[in-house]
Amino acid sequence: MSDNQLLEIIDKYLNGEMTKEERARFEILRNENAEINSKVAEHKHFTGLIKQYGERLELEKRLNAIHSEIDVHALEEELMIHPSWIVQLWRNHHSKISVAASIAIFAALCTLFFTGYLNNRETNYVKLSREVANIKKTINSRGPNLNPHPKIDNPGNFRGTGFAISSNGYIITDNHVIKDADSVYVQSIDGKSYKAKVVYSEPQTDIAVLLITDPSFKSLGAIPYSFKKTESDMGENVFTIGYPSDKMVLGPGFLTANAGYQNDTTAYQVSILLNPGNSGGPLLDNKGDLIGVIDAKQTRMEGAGFAVKSTCLLKTIQDIPADSLKKPLTINYKNALASLNRVQQIKKLQNYVFMVKVYNQ
Repeated sequence: MSDNQLLEIIDKYLNGEMTKEERARFEILRNENAEINSKVAEHKHFTGLIKQYGERLELEKRLNAIHSEIDVHALEEELMIHPSWIVQLWRNHHSKISVAASIAIFAALCTLFFTGYLNNRETNYVKLSREVANIKKTINSRGPNLNPHPKIDNPGNFRGTGFAISSNGYIITDNHVIKDADSVYVQSIDGKSYKAKVVYSEPQTDIAVLLITDPSFKSLGAIPYSFKKTESDMGENVFTIGYPSDKMVLGPGFLTANAGYQNDTTAYQVSILLNPGNSGGPLLDNKGDLIGVIDAKQTRMEGAGFAVKSTCLLKTIQDIPADSLKKPLTINYKNALASLNRVQQIKKLQNYVFMVKVYNQ
């Protein structure tokens, strides 16, 4: 397929000119081909800029036309005659002034956009790993030799959340949580920490697979949640649990869109109050089916979060090279949470959700 043909197909996709079957096939192709997915994003961004530029030119024409309609000399004479010039000016010309001011503000925003000042992904879309302040070693000032070997509880440089996908220690989290890590530990609900290693990571989908390697780790038992192999519906009630603080926190909400940031079809948009530290947490529906992995949030929309879809997670797991798996990895498709209420579900889930601590220099 030539570049021109690909651009024509992308145009049809973005303009909604494809049939339902064509769109489904193309979205599968996007998910499987990172280069095509990147070109779709680039083309969408480019056409958006062209549209914005055209709108800006049109607004400038309107502004010039409005300016030409205002008789500046007549206004000057009127202001000199009437002392209450502000009132008179507003009464006679408020509509033109309002439109002109609105256009001027919009033009200024367009300028900021085209110069790149507002075109910064990080100001609007933020990953939810949590940077932890370094703890300084201090000497006990209450007296010499009172505690010659104080215990230093190092929380790590970054923190996120992870959850088990097998009873023998495989953990899922976000790639941005463990990126550039020198060492990784996971901490269970009871406060026990276990050394882990990164088995596989996929930056494109922002998913990482860890394996607990600590000899003190014991089997978790059967995973209580199943992994949903189909997409969920908009409007479903969902929830997550994770570690935006030192204690596990529940985040209830609902699924608001079947696509993520900038129409990313590999993610969901959810209405859940998310904070740094939630990255890598499980997203589950009312039945306890795992439908996604918490990833990021939109800073300018309160409660607008994003999660990588479980279908994408399952594909990532399938892509793990066999020689990277030191232990068997079997995914659970039996749900033990469906008949439980939310409180009972959380009690079962909490032993399978971990705080992920990342250390780097």
